[in-house]
This record gives sequence, C-alpha cells and structure tokens, in this order.
Amino acid sequence: MVREDKATWKANYFLKIIQLLDEYPRLFIVGADNVGSKQMQNIRQFMRGTATVLMGKNTMMRKAIRGHIENNPGLEKLLPYIKGNVGFVLTKDDLTDVRDRLLQNKVAAPARAGAIAPIDVKIPAQNTGLGPEKTSFFQALSIPTKISRGTIEILNEVHLIKEGSKVGASEATLLNMLKISPFSYGLIIQQVYDSGTVFSPSILDITNEDLLRRFMEGVRNIAAVSLSIGYPTVCSVPHSIVNGFKNLLAIAAVTDISFKEAETLKEYLADPEKFAAASAASAPVASATTEAKEEKKEESEEEEEDDDMGFGLFD
Repeated sequence: MVREDKATWKANYFLKIIQLLDEYPRLFIVGADNVGSKQMQNIRQFMRGTATVLMGKNTMMRKAIRGHIENNPGLEKLLPYIKGNVGFVLTKDDLTDVRDRLLQNKVAAPARAGAIAPIDVKIPAQNTGLGPEKTSFFQALSIPTKISRGTIEILNEVHLIKEGSKVGASEATLLNMLKISPFSYGLIIQQVYDSGTVFSPSILDITNEDLLRRFMEGVRNIAAVSLSIGYPTVCSVPHSIVNGFKNLLAIAAVTDISFKEAETLKEYLADPEKFAAASAASAPVASATTEAKEEKKEESEEEEEDDDMGFGLFD
C-alpha cells in the first residue's frame, strides 16, 4: 500500500475536520493527558455509533477552524480552548448521556514519579505484609508503623499525596510496593460546545428541578422588591390582589359595608359562638384519643386502690 505524502495527508485531514464540524452540532473538548494509544483505540471503539473522537495537532485544528469560520461563525469560540493535549468528541446525541458514556472509559494507573496527582492519595491503616527491613523506608516518609507478627503494620491513615502536587520518587515506590494504583486516566471533558455556544461541563449536571427552583427564587425576589417600592409587576400582582382583599375584609369588618366574600366573616363576628362551635368540630381526633387514654389510666388507678381494700402490708 502506497503511503500518501504529507501535503495530501494534511489536505485530507482539513477536509475531515470541516466535514465533521458541519455534520455534528455538538462536541466536547477533551484533555488526553496520560491516555495511551491502546486506551484511545478502546475509547474510539466504545464510542462508535454514539460519538466520533478526533485528535490532531493544535495548529492544524486551529487552521482548519479559521478557514471555515465564514461558513460557521460559531466555531470561532472554540479557538481559545484548543491548547495542550486536547481533542474533539463530536456527537448528535444527548450531551449528558454521551458524557456519562465517555467517563466510563478510565484505566487504573500506578503513581509515577514526577506526575501531577489528579486526586488526593491516602493510605489506610493496614498490615502491609512487608518485612521489618523496610521500616527505615516508612520512617523516611514519617509514616507511623509497628512490627506485628513479623510484618510492618501502618497504625493510622496517612495522607500521602495532595491533589495537584507532584508525585515524589519515594511516594511512587511506596505505592508500588503496596500494589496500590491510586490514579485513573481517561479523556477529561474541559469544555462543551453546542450550536455556537461554549460552556463548562458542570452545566450538564443542572436538572429541571434546579432551573425551576432558581426561577422561583427570582420571581420571589422581584415580587418582594416590587411590593417594597410600590411598583406593580407580573410577579407582585397576585400578592397585591391578596393584600388588597385583606384590606377590604378589614374595612367590611368595622363598617356596614358588605359583599359576598365578606358575609362569612361578618356572620362569625356577629355570632362568635358559631365560630367556636366550628372550631371545636374541626379539632383533631388526637385530643379525643388522649382523653380516652387518660380516662383508662384513671380507671386502672382506681381499680388498684380498690384492690388494696384500705389495708397496708403489715395490717
């Protein structure tokens, strides 16, 4: 098979990028640090039918996008984020589903000296199974240990590596000796592009309930401000109507003015006993149950007193 020359390969690559950007309205900008060729191949196969993974040099990707901005101006917003070891995951499906599927492809990896820790690494208290000759190694890392049945036992949980710090040679050696692979690597979503808009991947975690709650908070704030300054708005009108109705009831209660909605109020004010009877009728059943229990308790106490027959223990 004859291999195409570099110029032809670049031309085909540019055409491929433009074709994919025109075909797919959504994409993830993903970081590919520490992702090997074998893992990348597995990710491509796993995402097949759901999304297309596109990797390449940043200069070529930026050049292809700049040459296509006239036809699709929204692509210009991608340019600031094409830096470092990044690629595109293009899709037509729901972004949240594709995100979850993409994050499943992570591979556990041992700690390597000089690597930046993506997470905190803690070693739990445990029996390491290592011989006493390794004690000095643990002492150098200030890890409290003791010898238990001929092996080294870690006494307390140890915060060995902090997130964002560089892994030292001693820490990497210790984790390898304990057969701990603390890290997992895969494609990391950095930004999301959807039909000309770029946003953080954390936006995908927002649910309809979150949106409704935030919207109602805004409605309440607008209503409160409108009522305070006396400026009517759509949000404050229902409250204004209710407050106005309360004022009308108050006026009707102290004057001879009456209307349909105030008749019940006037009736209660004219005959308070009727109101008391209504309140008594709506009393909770729990009070009746409590009274019944108290009556039973009194009856049982009376029966105990009758059993004594008025005699003491030594009468």
